[in-house]
Amino acid sequence: MNDNQLSCGQLRGAAQSLSVNLPNYITLTRIFSIPVLIWILSSNYFSDSNGNRELLASAVFIAASITDAIDGYLARKWGQITTMGMLLDPVADKLLIAAAFITLVQFNPRIVPAWMAVIIIGREFLVSGLRSIAASEGFTIEASDLGKMKMVVQIVSVVAAIVDHHWTRLPWYFLWLPVRPIALASIWVMVVLSLVSAVDYFVAFWTKINRHAEKRRKRRSFVLSRRRKRNDVPAV
Repeated sequence: MNDNQLSCGQLRGAAQSLSVNLPNYITLTRIFSIPVLIWILSSNYFSDSNGNRELLASAVFIAASITDAIDGYLARKWGQITTMGMLLDPVADKLLIAAAFITLVQFNPRIVPAWMAVIIIGREFLVSGLRSIAASEGFTIEASDLGKMKMVVQIVSVVAAIVDHHWTRLPWYFLWLPVRPIALASIWVMVVLSLVSAVDYFVAFWTKINRHAEKRRKRRSFVLSRRRKRNDVPAV
């Protein structure tokens, strides 16, 4: 009876961790927006004369980026942090960034050359790899302020690179802001932040894993010393 209750409780817990709730649905919309963004930027359906392509693509990317904050906030507030959410959220972030910058290499190579896209996307894969290793070792690495700042610059740089494809200046209700300088400055800041945050993340990872390995070595040496003492005790 106890075993049955235990197995039922485990099954119920596993089902809850894999259930799809509202925050997970929001994360899924971010994933589903990626092919939409790629289609808008690469399709011949839109005319290049009116700028509708650029406006629509910018709106889709901004909306997808906002969902990154909304799903995490709702999951924490409502206590709906699930295994599926922890799996989907970082995957959705990496896919969105990779899709945006790879597409921009073709869509607006004057602003986003291939080597910049490689650095930005490479940073994302590096962080994912370090997080996986940290999780397997039983510890986590918190997101730094550099990573949060990078998210803001990322939105500005992608939107500016998209808009620059059609406009040299934003309309009057955006104060006639020059698009090209904003796009160039933001993409360079994005590259610098990607490199600096990657180094910062690696240093934090190395510090924690080195401390973790040191504790494990001390624990192993303590166990071995206890065994030696036990073996050295003469038999009565």
